[in-house]
Amino acid sequence: MTTENAVKKYTESHEWVSVEGNQGTVGITEHAQSELGDIVFVELPEVGAQVAAGAEVVVLESTKAAADVYAPVAGRVTAVNEALGNHPDQVNKSAEAEGWLFKMELSDPSELDGLMDETSYQGMIG
Repeated sequence: MTTENAVKKYTESHEWVSVEGNQGTVGITEHAQSELGDIVFVELPEVGAQVAAGAEVVVLESTKAAADVYAPVAGRVTAVNEALGNHPDQVNKSAEAEGWLFKMELSDPSELDGLMDETSYQGMIG
């Protein structure tokens, strides 16, 4: 899924984006999924949707609560993880790999500069 050339960045609201070129894959962090509990439903965006950085893009419903997932950067949704329709628990099992939520073409890759690297993110949740 991600390769050695990918750059992975994190938001304060617990999303991650793995970027190669101007293509990003977005999901929630292991920390976020553990706080939410068992995910029972995922509402994904429409392919082709334009999203702004910080805009609500996905809704996750768990046994504890519903949570919004925000776009870490602006862009156009190019794919969604269709498997989550039948297996929303994949987000719990593999939040930072097979449990990805959507893919996007970045509008402005320089927005990544405002996000955290893994060390900074781990320090924040530490």
